[in-house]
Amino acid sequence: MTELHTPLTAWHTAHGAKMAPFAGWLMPIQYEGIVVEHEQTRARAALFDICHMGEFRVEGPAADAALAHAVSHNLATLREGKCRYGFLLNPAGGVLDDCIVYRFGPDSFMIVVNAACAAGDFAILRERLPAAVALNDISDDTAKIDLQGPQSLSVLEQTTGQNFHDLPYFSFRETVYNGVPLLVSRTGYTGELGYELYLPAAKVLTLWENLLDDARVKPAGLGARDTLRLEAGLPLYGHELDGEHSPAEAGFAALLSSEADYVGKKGAMNIRERLIALRLEGRRAARNGDVVALSGGVDVGRVTSGSFAPSLGCAIALAYVEAAAAEEQNFLIKAARNELKAERVSLPFHTRGTARMKFA
Repeated sequence: MTELHTPLTAWHTAHGAKMAPFAGWLMPIQYEGIVVEHEQTRARAALFDICHMGEFRVEGPAADAALAHAVSHNLATLREGKCRYGFLLNPAGGVLDDCIVYRFGPDSFMIVVNAACAAGDFAILRERLPAAVALNDISDDTAKIDLQGPQSLSVLEQTTGQNFHDLPYFSFRETVYNGVPLLVSRTGYTGELGYELYLPAAKVLTLWENLLDDARVKPAGLGARDTLRLEAGLPLYGHELDGEHSPAEAGFAALLSSEADYVGKKGAMNIRERLIALRLEGRRAARNGDVVALSGGVDVGRVTSGSFAPSLGCAIALAYVEAAAAEEQNFLIKAARNELKAERVSLPFHTRGTARMKFA
């Protein structure tokens, strides 16, 4: 299979990024280092190339009702200019993908999906939507870059010359920058104040470089994006989310408020295992697939994601365990030839994030 490149790949390689394959794309993993880029995002602002993600437009008569049948999102309460996180489910209630739905009008939407799932998601949505509803894959023509960090609002306003103080969390606005259409979404995957920026792929380099002209901003790779999202307790498809687990098992039962008869609705609340958060003693990290046991030694689950957490100074992990064991406090993680002691904690791991910051 041909390795895919984003519109910014040449820039990354020219600026010394360590590149590696991810979901079929050649992506920047780090520039100066994962911890440096993690701390840059927590303290100031970082810029991420997320052009590999997929974007679909859904439009046409009765698109609202049709899409409400296809995905778990509660579209009845989703206003124009707002977006919402939710799931594309299989008939049994397992997660085929997690995605964000943007509402532009009564029957006009955009869906943002994971790169590795994009082709399958499109086929499933086309199958579930009636022929009268248009479904268009705009991924190739759409660039997505994420400006994240507590200083991101100031950077964005100074770069664009526009005011975004009045843009609430999980809201978006269509505007123009340098004569180019720009969608600014107050969303992100880091736990910090941030903005996801969508614009024509052919025009993204100028905005990328203009944002980096601000001394408060540095580029960051997927390595830091992963440690940031894990500290914030955010799931990664293929780790915390998959076709074998329901949204309720992953801790998202509260998002299942749609009254529509969407595919997988009955099974979406099934609970066989529960996703729990674990804080480990020391810096040694657990890895995906490591066995989780009770302190007495009985195996009850497995790690889905694990890493050293730069903001906390210790290792953390997410794990699926048997539902009956989910309220236990102390666990052992069987990592290679070591047994790591772990304590169940609440999410998010990092509690000082600025994502929901409000402005006067």
